[in-house]
Amino acid sequence: MLAQIGPAVFTPPAGGWYTPLMRFAPVPDYHMHTPRCNHATGSVADYAEAALRIGLAEIGMSDHSPMPGGFDAAWRMDRAELAGYLAEVEAARDAFAGRLTVRIGLEADSHPGSEAYVRDMIEAYPWDYVIGSVHYLGDWGFDNPDNLDAWNGRDVEQAYCDYYAAVADSAATGMFDIIGHPDLIKKFGHRPPPGSVRVQAAELAMLDAVRDAGVALEISSAGLRKPVGEVYPHGRMLALAAELGIPFAFGSDAHAPGEVGHAMDTCLGMLTACGIDAVCRFEKRRRFAVPIRALP
Repeated sequence: MLAQIGPAVFTPPAGGWYTPLMRFAPVPDYHMHTPRCNHATGSVADYAEAALRIGLAEIGMSDHSPMPGGFDAAWRMDRAELAGYLAEVEAARDAFAGRLTVRIGLEADSHPGSEAYVRDMIEAYPWDYVIGSVHYLGDWGFDNPDNLDAWNGRDVEQAYCDYYAAVADSAATGMFDIIGHPDLIKKFGHRPPPGSVRVQAAELAMLDAVRDAGVALEISSAGLRKPVGEVYPHGRMLALAAELGIPFAFGSDAHAPGEVGHAMDTCLGMLTACGIDAVCRFEKRRRFAVPIRALP
């Protein structure tokens, strides 16, 4: 089934991905970070102000969560910083009330052996939503630019299959509301053999797991800012997810205020091209539909 849906190529509109000629009304942007992850800039208030400037009505902060045992410590907040993160987002939520809805979220890694820690952390606070992401295969941080040389000599096809299996496992945990950037493995442009039956089967198994878990997939503009130059997920996967009835949430994965809402219009256009007429919003882990509205 997956192999029957042809690959899609999305070309930037004239004038680039940032365009004042928006075709769709804004929807929530649920993927943003703070300096606590050690690779982002700007306060929560800065992100909120940026959202207001481009006409958003709702955003969500979802910084990289603490993980046990010093796992990936250089790229995420420490557990001791979690209270400060929550206090800052809560303060922004209250300060911008009536002008902008600010949701409180978290991007938690799905990594074997960390499940109990992550589950306890999630259950300890009334989050609006939790994004589950896979950034590691074993001890290999495949999307870390510091580890780019580790791709040399890799079996790329096997890496893709292993990645999609890990994403499927993350959905099956039941811990997450949104599965983040679902084909992040392509970030640096490494590609499996064209038409790989193994990779297509792994993609389909992952999407089946997401559907069975009843969670949303993220459509993320972040890939447009990476070497791959492509939205997460790719067009074929998006079309199949639509066929399977999987809901979507939008995320810019902003690591600076200027990235808030990046290429939202492009992503909404991709969704509507696949027959999807709504995206998700969340409140206290409850999911609601926000219609995608074309502007007059």
